[in-house]
Amino acid sequence: MNDVITEVTTESWFSRIRNAFGGIVVGLVLFIGAFPALTWNEKRFIDRTRGLKEVAGQTISVDGKTLDAAADGKAIHFSAEATTKQGVKDDTFGIAEPALKLRRTVEMYQWEEEKKSKTEEKVGGSSTTTTTYTYRKEWSSGVNDSSDFKKPEGHENPTEMMFPSDSFAAPDVTAGAFRLPASLVSGIGGWEDYPAPAVEALPESIRAKAKATGTSLYFGENPAQPVVGDHRVEFEVVRPHEVTIVARQVRDTLEPVPAGNTKVELIEDGVHSAEAMFQMAHEENRFLTWILRLVFAFLMGIGLSLIFHPLKVLASVIPLAGSLVGAGTGLVAFLLAAALSSATIALAWLAFRPLIGVPLLVVTVGLFVVVGRRMKRASQVA
Repeated sequence: MNDVITEVTTESWFSRIRNAFGGIVVGLVLFIGAFPALTWNEKRFIDRTRGLKEVAGQTISVDGKTLDAAADGKAIHFSAEATTKQGVKDDTFGIAEPALKLRRTVEMYQWEEEKKSKTEEKVGGSSTTTTTYTYRKEWSSGVNDSSDFKKPEGHENPTEMMFPSDSFAAPDVTAGAFRLPASLVSGIGGWEDYPAPAVEALPESIRAKAKATGTSLYFGENPAQPVVGDHRVEFEVVRPHEVTIVARQVRDTLEPVPAGNTKVELIEDGVHSAEAMFQMAHEENRFLTWILRLVFAFLMGIGLSLIFHPLKVLASVIPLAGSLVGAGTGLVAFLLAAALSSATIALAWLAFRPLIGVPLLVVTVGLFVVVGRRMKRASQVA
C-alpha cells in the first residue's frame, strides 16, 4: 500500500529574485558549454564519415575460415560463426555454459520515493509550492538510498545488494580463423533468456537461501509476497552464431583500422556484405550525431531560460504577467537556441562541406529573423 506525505512551502518574492539571479551562473555554463560541445560533435561526425569512406575503399573480402598471409595488415571483411571452446562462467551461481557471453540481472524489492511539485504564484510575487512525496515498494536493479528520502523513517532500505549485477565474456571467442579481441566481443549481440540453475546445483554458500521461480532465482521467504530486502536474479546468454566483421588483420587476430582522426572496427550479428556493413555504420553515425545535436541544443535552451528567468520573476508581482513573460522568454530562449545551434553547426560544416554549410547558414538567418520578430512582439505586449 502506498503512503503519501504532502509539504507546503512559501517563498517570498525577494527570495525568488535572489535564486533566479543565482541561476544565471548555471545558465551561462550551459549556454557557453553548448558551443564547443556542438562543434566537437560535428567534428566527430565528419571524422567518422571520412574514416568510414576511407576504410570502405581499401577493405577486401576474405572467407575468414583460413588465414591469408597476403591480407596481413589490411582491412578485411568476412562472415563466420563466433564460437568458443572454454565457454563462460559465473562462479557465484555455479554456471558454466558453452556461450559467448553471460549476463545476470539482480533486482531488490525496496522502497522508492516519487516527488511531485506544483507551484502557485501569488499577488506580490511570492509563491506557494505544494510537494507530494509518494512511497511505494518496487523491484529495482540499484540501491535506493533511503537516507535521502524526505521521510526515511518507516521506509528504510538495505544499503547494498546481496549480489551485484554482472556480465561475463568467454576468454577465447573466435570467428573463423581469428581470435576476437574484447572490443569486438563486446559488440556481439543476440541476447536470449537463460533458465536459472536448479537450486540443488547452486554453490552451498547460497543454496539454502534460494528458491526457483520460473526463469529466476528468488532470495526471500515468499515470492508471492515479497518484502523489502528480497532479491531476484535472472540470466541471459549470447550463444554461438554468425557474425560479420570489418577490421584489420594482424596475424591471427584483429584490430581497428586507423583512418585519419578515427579508427574503424565493425561487427554485426548475421551475414552482411561489406557495402551493408558500411551503410549501417554511416546510419549509426548519423543517428548519434542528431541525438547529440538535439541534446546540446536543448541544454543551450535550458541555459538561456535560466538566464531570462529573472525577467519572469520580476513580472510575477502580478501572476498573469509573470506567466505571460515566462511563456514569452521560454519560447524566445529555445528559438534562439535553435538559431545559435544551427549557426554553430553551419560554421563547423562550412570549412569541410560548403555546399551543406551555406544552406544551413541561410536557415540560421531565417531563425534569427523569427526570433527577432518574437522579441519585438513581446516588447510591444510589455
